[in-house]
Amino acid sequence: MLNQADHDLVTAAVAKAERASDGEIVTVVAPRSDAYHDVGLHYAVLAMLLVPTGGALIPQAWLDWATGMVFGWNATLSFRLLMVLMLVKMAVLFLIVRYALAWMKLRMALTPAGTKARRVRRRAVELFKVAAEQRTKGRTGVLLYLSLLERRAEIVADEAIHSRVTPDVWGEAMAALIEQVKAGRPGEGMALAVEKIGAVLAECLPPTLDNPNELPDRLIEL
Repeated sequence: MLNQADHDLVTAAVAKAERASDGEIVTVVAPRSDAYHDVGLHYAVLAMLLVPTGGALIPQAWLDWATGMVFGWNATLSFRLLMVLMLVKMAVLFLIVRYALAWMKLRMALTPAGTKARRVRRRAVELFKVAAEQRTKGRTGVLLYLSLLERRAEIVADEAIHSRVTPDVWGEAMAALIEQVKAGRPGEGMALAVEKIGAVLAECLPPTLDNPNELPDRLIEL
Protein backbone atom coordinates (compact mmCIF):
# COMPACT_ATOMS: atom_id res chain seq x y z
CA MET A 1 0.00 0.00 0.00
CA LEU A 2 1.18 3.56 0.61
CA ASN A 3 3.55 4.87 3.27
CA GLN A 4 3.41 8.10 5.25
CA ALA A 5 5.56 9.92 2.70
CA ASP A 6 3.01 9.04 0.02
CA HIS A 7 0.19 10.36 2.19
CA ASP A 8 2.05 13.62 2.82
CA LEU A 9 2.83 14.01 -0.89
CA VAL A 10 -0.79 13.56 -1.94
CA THR A 11 -2.13 15.81 0.83
CA ALA A 12 0.24 18.59 -0.23
CA ALA A 13 -0.78 18.16 -3.87
CA VAL A 14 -4.47 18.41 -2.98
CA ALA A 15 -3.95 21.53 -0.88
CA LYS A 16 -1.99 23.20 -3.68
CA ALA A 17 -4.54 22.29 -6.35
CA GLU A 18 -7.46 23.55 -4.27
CA ARG A 19 -5.81 26.94 -3.74
CA ALA A 20 -5.91 27.50 -7.49
CA SER A 21 -9.64 26.83 -7.92
CA ASP A 22 -12.99 26.58 -6.17
CA GLY A 23 -12.94 22.81 -6.66
CA GLU A 24 -12.60 20.31 -3.82
CA ILE A 25 -10.61 17.13 -4.45
CA VAL A 26 -11.06 13.90 -2.49
CA THR A 27 -8.47 11.14 -2.97
CA VAL A 28 -9.20 7.50 -2.12
CA VAL A 29 -7.03 4.40 -2.49
CA ALA A 30 -8.43 0.89 -2.04
CA PRO A 31 -6.65 -2.49 -2.16
CA ARG A 32 -9.37 -3.73 -4.56
CA SER A 33 -12.89 -2.86 -5.65
CA ASP A 34 -14.48 -6.30 -5.43
CA ALA A 35 -13.72 -9.87 -4.35
CA TYR A 36 -14.92 -11.28 -7.71
CA HIS A 37 -16.35 -14.40 -6.07
CA ASP A 38 -18.95 -14.61 -8.81
CA VAL A 39 -16.21 -14.91 -11.42
CA GLY A 40 -14.86 -18.04 -9.74
CA LEU A 41 -18.38 -19.43 -9.49
CA HIS A 42 -19.09 -18.80 -13.16
CA TYR A 43 -15.91 -20.58 -14.26
CA ALA A 44 -16.68 -23.52 -11.97
CA VAL A 45 -20.20 -23.87 -13.42
CA LEU A 46 -18.80 -23.63 -16.94
CA ALA A 47 -16.25 -26.35 -16.21
CA MET A 48 -19.00 -28.53 -14.75
CA LEU A 49 -21.13 -28.17 -17.87
CA LEU A 50 -18.23 -29.29 -20.03
CA VAL A 51 -18.64 -32.83 -18.64
CA PRO A 52 -21.95 -33.67 -20.38
CA THR A 53 -20.88 -31.66 -23.41
CA GLY A 54 -17.66 -33.63 -23.69
CA GLY A 55 -19.52 -36.89 -23.15
CA ALA A 56 -21.84 -36.13 -26.07
CA LEU A 57 -18.88 -35.46 -28.37
CA ILE A 58 -16.81 -38.54 -27.49
CA PRO A 59 -17.05 -41.34 -30.12
CA GLN A 60 -18.91 -44.47 -29.01
CA ALA A 61 -15.81 -46.61 -29.65
CA TRP A 62 -13.86 -44.60 -27.10
CA LEU A 63 -16.64 -44.98 -24.54
CA ASP A 64 -16.73 -48.75 -25.11
CA TRP A 65 -12.96 -48.94 -24.69
CA ALA A 66 -13.05 -46.93 -21.44
CA THR A 67 -15.91 -49.04 -20.09
CA GLY A 68 -13.98 -52.22 -20.86
CA MET A 69 -10.85 -50.92 -19.14
CA VAL A 70 -12.72 -50.02 -15.95
CA PHE A 71 -15.51 -52.58 -15.68
CA GLY A 72 -14.34 -55.46 -17.89
CA TRP A 73 -14.78 -56.09 -21.59
CA ASN A 74 -18.17 -57.72 -21.32
CA ALA A 75 -19.63 -55.15 -18.94
CA THR A 76 -22.58 -52.97 -19.86
CA LEU A 77 -23.49 -49.73 -18.14
CA SER A 78 -27.03 -48.94 -17.16
CA PHE A 79 -28.46 -45.49 -17.79
CA ARG A 80 -28.66 -44.90 -14.04
CA LEU A 81 -24.97 -45.71 -13.54
CA LEU A 82 -24.00 -43.45 -16.43
CA MET A 83 -25.92 -40.59 -14.83
CA VAL A 84 -24.30 -41.21 -11.45
CA LEU A 85 -20.82 -41.25 -12.98
CA MET A 86 -21.54 -38.05 -14.88
CA LEU A 87 -22.83 -36.27 -11.77
CA VAL A 88 -19.76 -37.34 -9.79
CA LYS A 89 -17.45 -36.01 -12.52
CA MET A 90 -19.39 -32.75 -12.66
CA ALA A 91 -19.20 -32.28 -8.91
CA VAL A 92 -15.48 -33.10 -8.75
CA LEU A 93 -14.63 -30.73 -11.60
CA PHE A 94 -16.78 -27.97 -10.08
CA LEU A 95 -14.94 -28.24 -6.74
CA ILE A 96 -11.50 -28.36 -8.37
CA VAL A 97 -12.09 -25.20 -10.37
CA ARG A 98 -13.89 -23.43 -7.51
CA TYR A 99 -11.06 -24.00 -5.06
CA ALA A 100 -8.37 -23.26 -7.65
CA LEU A 101 -9.95 -19.87 -8.25
CA ALA A 102 -9.88 -19.14 -4.53
CA TRP A 103 -6.31 -18.05 -5.35
CA MET A 104 -6.83 -14.36 -6.00
CA LYS A 105 -4.04 -13.97 -8.57
CA LEU A 106 -5.55 -16.67 -10.77
CA ARG A 107 -9.06 -15.31 -10.27
CA MET A 108 -7.95 -11.84 -11.30
CA ALA A 109 -6.04 -13.18 -14.31
CA LEU A 110 -9.22 -14.87 -15.56
CA THR A 111 -11.50 -11.91 -14.84
CA PRO A 112 -12.37 -10.05 -18.06
CA ALA A 113 -11.03 -6.51 -18.31
CA GLY A 114 -14.54 -5.17 -18.88
CA THR A 115 -15.72 -6.72 -15.62
CA LYS A 116 -12.87 -5.12 -13.71
CA ALA A 117 -13.60 -1.74 -15.27
CA ARG A 118 -17.29 -1.91 -14.36
CA ARG A 119 -16.59 -2.97 -10.76
CA VAL A 120 -14.02 -0.21 -10.24
CA ARG A 121 -16.37 2.39 -11.73
CA ARG A 122 -19.26 1.19 -9.57
CA ARG A 123 -17.15 1.36 -6.42
CA ALA A 124 -15.88 4.83 -7.34
CA VAL A 125 -19.43 6.13 -7.78
CA GLU A 126 -20.47 4.60 -4.44
CA LEU A 127 -17.58 6.31 -2.65
CA PHE A 128 -18.25 9.58 -4.45
CA LYS A 129 -21.83 9.61 -3.20
CA VAL A 130 -20.57 9.16 0.36
CA ALA A 131 -17.49 11.37 0.33
CA ALA A 132 -18.11 14.21 -2.09
CA GLU A 133 -21.51 14.44 -3.77
CA GLN A 134 -23.52 17.46 -2.60
CA ARG A 135 -21.10 18.00 0.29
CA THR A 136 -19.87 21.32 -1.10
CA LYS A 137 -21.92 24.50 -1.34
CA GLY A 138 -21.38 24.90 -5.06
CA ARG A 139 -21.32 21.14 -5.86
CA THR A 140 -17.68 21.42 -6.80
CA GLY A 141 -16.36 18.12 -5.43
CA VAL A 142 -14.32 15.65 -7.46
CA LEU A 143 -13.19 12.18 -6.41
CA LEU A 144 -9.96 10.54 -7.53
CA TYR A 145 -10.20 6.82 -6.84
CA LEU A 146 -7.44 4.24 -7.27
CA SER A 147 -8.01 0.48 -6.98
CA LEU A 148 -4.61 -1.15 -6.59
CA LEU A 149 -5.32 -4.80 -7.39
CA GLU A 150 -7.02 -3.97 -10.68
CA ARG A 151 -4.53 -1.16 -11.41
CA ARG A 152 -7.43 1.01 -12.45
CA ALA A 153 -8.56 4.47 -11.46
CA GLU A 154 -11.68 6.59 -11.82
CA ILE A 155 -12.47 10.28 -11.59
CA VAL A 156 -16.03 11.23 -10.61
CA ALA A 157 -17.06 14.89 -10.52
CA ASP A 158 -20.00 16.73 -8.96
CA GLU A 159 -22.55 18.68 -10.98
CA ALA A 160 -20.75 22.02 -11.24
CA ILE A 161 -17.66 20.33 -12.69
CA HIS A 162 -19.40 17.62 -14.72
CA SER A 163 -21.48 20.21 -16.54
CA ARG A 164 -18.37 22.14 -17.60
CA VAL A 165 -15.96 19.40 -18.70
CA THR A 166 -16.27 16.21 -20.72
CA PRO A 167 -14.95 12.87 -19.37
CA ASP A 168 -12.06 12.80 -21.88
CA VAL A 169 -10.57 15.88 -20.19
CA TRP A 170 -9.41 13.63 -17.35
CA GLY A 171 -7.49 11.32 -19.67
CA GLU A 172 -4.10 12.88 -19.04
CA ALA A 173 -4.50 12.61 -15.27
CA MET A 174 -5.61 8.99 -15.53
CA ALA A 175 -2.73 8.04 -17.83
CA ALA A 176 -0.17 9.63 -15.53
CA LEU A 177 -1.60 7.88 -12.48
CA ILE A 178 -1.74 4.40 -14.02
CA GLU A 179 1.77 4.74 -15.42
CA GLN A 180 3.16 5.45 -11.95
CA VAL A 181 1.08 2.69 -10.34
CA LYS A 182 2.46 0.13 -12.79
CA ALA A 183 5.95 1.37 -11.93
CA GLY A 184 5.27 0.74 -8.23
CA ARG A 185 4.87 4.41 -7.25
CA PRO A 186 1.16 4.84 -6.44
CA GLY A 187 1.76 7.83 -4.15
CA GLU A 188 3.61 9.76 -6.83
CA GLY A 189 0.95 8.77 -9.34
CA MET A 190 -1.84 10.09 -7.14
CA ALA A 191 -0.01 13.37 -6.56
CA LEU A 192 0.66 13.80 -10.27
CA ALA A 193 -2.98 13.07 -11.13
CA VAL A 194 -4.14 15.59 -8.50
CA GLU A 195 -1.89 18.20 -10.09
CA LYS A 196 -3.44 17.61 -13.51
CA ILE A 197 -6.96 17.58 -12.07
CA GLY A 198 -6.15 20.86 -10.36
CA ALA A 199 -5.15 22.39 -13.69
CA VAL A 200 -8.54 21.45 -15.15
CA LEU A 201 -10.37 22.84 -12.12
CA ALA A 202 -8.40 26.09 -12.22
CA GLU A 203 -9.60 26.62 -15.76
CA CYS A 204 -13.27 25.77 -15.28
CA LEU A 205 -13.65 26.92 -11.65
CA PRO A 206 -11.20 29.76 -10.98
CA PRO A 207 -10.85 30.70 -7.31
CA THR A 208 -13.15 33.30 -5.78
CA LEU A 209 -12.83 35.28 -2.57
CA ASP A 210 -15.18 32.89 -0.79
CA ASN A 211 -13.24 29.62 -1.17
CA PRO A 212 -13.54 27.55 2.03
CA ASN A 213 -11.91 24.15 2.39
CA GLU A 214 -15.05 22.02 2.56
CA LEU A 215 -13.61 18.51 2.13
CA PRO A 216 -10.54 16.89 3.75
CA ASP A 217 -7.26 17.16 1.86
CA ARG A 218 -5.80 13.97 3.30
CA LEU A 219 -5.50 10.77 1.30
CA ILE A 220 -8.13 8.23 2.37
CA GLU A 221 -6.78 4.67 2.39
CA LEU A 222 -9.45 1.98 2.72
